[in-house]
Amino acid sequence: MEKNYKHRVFCMAYALMNATGKAFEVCLSRAWALHRLTRLMRKGVVTFSYERADGSLRKAKGTLKNVDHLIKGKRAENFKTVKYFDIEANGFRSFRVENFITIY
Repeated sequence: MEKNYKHRVFCMAYALMNATGKAFEVCLSRAWALHRLTRLMRKGVVTFSYERADGSLRKAKGTLKNVDHLIKGKRAENFKTVKYFDIEANGFRSFRVENFITIY
């Protein structure tokens, strides 16, 4: 498990709270679900859903396992989005943390 995962979860919870205006407890619960999603994606392919920017529902199959060689640069960590490698589209995608719905 990564060293500063609790810091990442709390930063994501604050980003959710600022974006949605919901109570911190609700945002913290959602941030832990997003942490579980990224942890599962590091182990293999995960099916999950989120709301797209246009309001439509997106059911995606994503992974973070064995994709390090595909990353071209190093950017600062962003707690407002979750990035993943889309198996169906064969490319990297991302979604805003407040648009996450569920893991299947």
